[in-house]
Amino acid sequence: MTTANLLNEKPKVLNVPVDKQKKHFQVIDKTYHNNKESDYTEKIEALGKNFDYSRNGNYFWGDPELSTLYGTPLYEQASQAQKLALNHLYWVGQYQHTASAEANTMLYNQITSGVFAHVGGYETLCQELDFETSQERYHINTFHKIGYKTKIALLGKESLGNPLHKKLNNQTNNNLLSKLPELPNKEALQNSTFRFLTKLMHPGKGDYYSQYLNEKGDSIPTTTGGLAGLTASPSAFKYLSLNWGSSPFLAAQYYSVRMVANMSLKTYEYHYYKQFRDLDKKGEFIPDPIAVSYYHLLDESFHTTMSQTIAQEVYKDFPNPTVYEKLLSNAVIYLLQRGLLGGLSGALPATFRDDVNFMPSYYRLLTSPLFNKMSQEDALYWMEKCLCQEHEGFHVNLKYQQTLLNDLKRFFSHLEYLWPINREMRVMAEGGSIEKAVKRNQIAFKQFASSVTA
Repeated sequence: MTTANLLNEKPKVLNVPVDKQKKHFQVIDKTYHNNKESDYTEKIEALGKNFDYSRNGNYFWGDPELSTLYGTPLYEQASQAQKLALNHLYWVGQYQHTASAEANTMLYNQITSGVFAHVGGYETLCQELDFETSQERYHINTFHKIGYKTKIALLGKESLGNPLHKKLNNQTNNNLLSKLPELPNKEALQNSTFRFLTKLMHPGKGDYYSQYLNEKGDSIPTTTGGLAGLTASPSAFKYLSLNWGSSPFLAAQYYSVRMVANMSLKTYEYHYYKQFRDLDKKGEFIPDPIAVSYYHLLDESFHTTMSQTIAQEVYKDFPNPTVYEKLLSNAVIYLLQRGLLGGLSGALPATFRDDVNFMPSYYRLLTSPLFNKMSQEDALYWMEKCLCQEHEGFHVNLKYQQTLLNDLKRFFSHLEYLWPINREMRVMAEGGSIEKAVKRNQIAFKQFASSVTA
């Protein structure tokens, strides 16, 4: 459909009183009060402040299966100390990604809350989103504290900054929209263009424009890590910020994106939750990171309930989406599938991206003290064996991929405005192929090896 067709659509306004007898208002109210009364965030904060790696380093932090390089030929030859370290580094890596995703949440909670506040009748919903934002700060701080101390203990201070690593990361950066042309390098021009386009596409909805965005003046807040960094460029997310902050429907639709993050996290975090319960029942020592995961899942259960409720129910309170709103919503979910869920890692369980994204990190790990500072030749030899041939690690990850795929298909089946490719998660389903993952790794590895040896 052309832009002219989009603009000729009759503006839709909210003129129907909010019916607070609807079940989802009761769910929102209950979730908010239960979240406020819990003390999980405080426990997470205390665990982060008091974390001591030497006290926790001799225990697995969850199932050995949740380890970097699990199921690869190199893992089979690793010592017990190395397997412990790989288990700990997996936890650190996953929660670094979670911290970035929660930074996304903090921003977009505030943007969308500003829209719901203008609609009226969603006071408790806005209070819950504001409270979640405050909780995420403590989560992020704890993840960073544990991650920092663990990497120092296992890899040394040099692991925190490595020019070669940064160079290789830049060479292998594969974010989906990173290759799209940016607007001229003039932020003011870019921002004004985005604002113009957003107003053009949302006629009659100026009264819903997020107060949070208003307070930012001429700047447009954006984010670069987490799901955002894997979905689109920072410039694209500036445009999305304006759209999610201009339309009640799109503000609600954002929570379908957030739900992907919630469900992806649960794919592995639920295993830490069960480990905590098992250790607690037996009266055995519980490593602090497992306890953090346990309380984090309890905190996030409230957030997940909100994501599901807003994404599947609250959006129905508003007029049907325009053609433009449907188009943008589907484009975001499609790009999210491609960026976050479109592949299969052979060395990181519960990670559904190609290993090209992680090759610099693998190389850095193998040439670290943990593996006696492997030579360049040996590191590349083992990377090829672990990434470019079928092994148990791929099959373990495929198991996680199928579980999440089925969960996401059930969730998205309720959103009738989505295209079949999104509602049925077809891109993710196609990515669940070990044969294709190995072939993509073989191509990417050749390019990576050339960049290292050049």
